[in-house]
Amino acid sequence: MRALTVRSGLGILVVASLVSVLEAAPPRPSTFSIAAADPEAGEVGVAVASRFFAVGTVVPWARAGVGAVATQANANTTFGPRGLDLLAQGVTPEEAARVLLRTDDRNNARQVGIVSAAGESATYSGPGCNPWAGGRKGPGYAVQGNILAGESVVVAMEAAFLASKGKPLAERLYGALKAGDEAGGDSRGKQSAAIVVCRARAGFNGFTDRAVDIRVDDSPEPFVEIGRLLGMALVNDSWNRGWTAFTEKRFPEALAAQERAALQAEGQPGMLPEVLYDLAVIRLANGDKPGALAAVKRAIQLNPKLVAQARGDSDLAALRGELP
Repeated sequence: MRALTVRSGLGILVVASLVSVLEAAPPRPSTFSIAAADPEAGEVGVAVASRFFAVGTVVPWARAGVGAVATQANANTTFGPRGLDLLAQGVTPEEAARVLLRTDDRNNARQVGIVSAAGESATYSGPGCNPWAGGRKGPGYAVQGNILAGESVVVAMEAAFLASKGKPLAERLYGALKAGDEAGGDSRGKQSAAIVVCRARAGFNGFTDRAVDIRVDDSPEPFVEIGRLLGMALVNDSWNRGWTAFTEKRFPEALAAQERAALQAEGQPGMLPEVLYDLAVIRLANGDKPGALAAVKRAIQLNPKLVAQARGDSDLAALRGELP
């Protein structure tokens, strides 16, 4: 009798422990997202938001010249790299989704959006996703979400994306994300957001494809913060274009990009001095000594610590006697 009592007690402890583990498990990344492509600009990307810590570490996947994947709900993160590999092999988004789901024994609880670099798209919401869950797709985009305030969220995201045609992809993704939030977003609230945009050789010195890669992991106002970071990321994208072209001695192309970066940086005072410094280098490489001197003088005025760098910089050697 004593042995039976002990065994019964152990059984209760095991059940209680399992319940405790389940209750302590991290929440599912219930989100709203958009995966999209701009074939003319050669860009692909994903924007996502959720009442979930660091959603940018889970949902968005993209590869220049290939496509973009958003994997969410009870997310299977292998869908990201595997989906991109399938697209790279010439498989359509619809076919890629079928392959990914066919090999997943919990596919009823998955949600995924896939877009190819050419603009083909697919979206899937399993019947086991928590309501409201669903998606919409069209040429160049796939919008999806779960545990949303309602279908109006994805409808608003789609409308905002379509209405912004002609703008940079990163801005269009952010606009869609904001529209989703304004339509109710994640019914549980806000916490994190991310935007990723890829373009061939878009990263620093052209070594990666990350044109924009920004995340807000935890904030009471993630849409405000991701918008602030996006303003800086757009400057950085133009700056990377300019500097990569400069290092490859494509000086006129470098100048056009860096002049654009400097104009954008007027609204980003924390970045402006260093953008102007590199503008001086690139103007000088294009034979514009007066313009280079004006740019570096303003850079030093805004950040006096740059003067020591400028005096020893071989790229500014032609200005050495005229520096402050």
